[in-house]
Amino acid sequence: MNDNNYYLKKSKAVLREVRKAVIGKDDIICKVYMAIIAGGHVLLDDIPGVGKTTMAHAFANALGLEYNRIQFTPDVMPSDITGFSMYNRQTGKFEFKQGAAMCNMLLADEINRTSPKTQSALLQIMEESRVTVDGNTYDLPEPFIVIATQNPIGSIGTQKLPESQMDRFMIRLSMGYPKMEDEISIMKNRLEPDKRDIQVECVLNEGDIKEIKDKVASIYVDDSIYEYVAKIVAKTRVRENIIQGVSPRGSIALIAMAKAEAFLRGNEYVLPSDIKNIVIETFAHRVVTNVAGAAGNEMAKKEIKDILRTVPVPQIGE
Repeated sequence: MNDNNYYLKKSKAVLREVRKAVIGKDDIICKVYMAIIAGGHVLLDDIPGVGKTTMAHAFANALGLEYNRIQFTPDVMPSDITGFSMYNRQTGKFEFKQGAAMCNMLLADEINRTSPKTQSALLQIMEESRVTVDGNTYDLPEPFIVIATQNPIGSIGTQKLPESQMDRFMIRLSMGYPKMEDEISIMKNRLEPDKRDIQVECVLNEGDIKEIKDKVASIYVDDSIYEYVAKIVAKTRVRENIIQGVSPRGSIALIAMAKAEAFLRGNEYVLPSDIKNIVIETFAHRVVTNVAGAAGNEMAKKEIKDILRTVPVPQIGE
């Protein structure tokens, strides 16, 4: 069997398993998985109770990953994430005690409810995949994925992530409320005894994620696609309503996500449609507009949509 087909089937199986736990959010599930196999981190920006934690836990089970969750509050310290050194009186030496980040998948719940110092410690780990404690550096397990959540509505006791730190997340997603029929299914799954025992099964073997990530990285990108992305990015830097445009890190993230989308579609090369399907989720949180708050996010999405209409689409066959 062709390796690409084998790992594509494995990926489809992962998505099926996650859908057991997260109902009616197929597009969100796909995009979270795309970020994982593209080597990025995910910010889920949504109200409580819509399934953010459930989805993170389901992915950890389906991918066979070691999973930690940390509930951010103002008293969470950087050492809770990175770990710390403790003196052992028996040996007369300091020993490293692991923090929450020493895992494959870390759910950072309500990241905007902790101090900027703690936020910075986490975001540095996201960039480097290692922690440094008392001059000693410890590599995090491979893969290392952060799924962070924040509530865009409540502002009491929160510390907004600076724009430079938002840039560390490959994508930002909002799950939204379920449709009525999906909400009925969710209630039944949680409340009816014969449905509460549904388990998300592990479908990947050790090393599968690395192989899948390698397959994604090898997806071909034509020069015209690179030019297409560069033109979109350039326009984000000169728009009247945009104060800060997309950085080169954003350009790289978009190409990586487009490769993951092409892989999930069974293609060996990126199409312009792959760029269009993921550009809002990849770019909107990197753009700073002259409108504050939630309205600023909607303005960013509108500006990106307007830009897409003005940039010529490369002619690459489907």
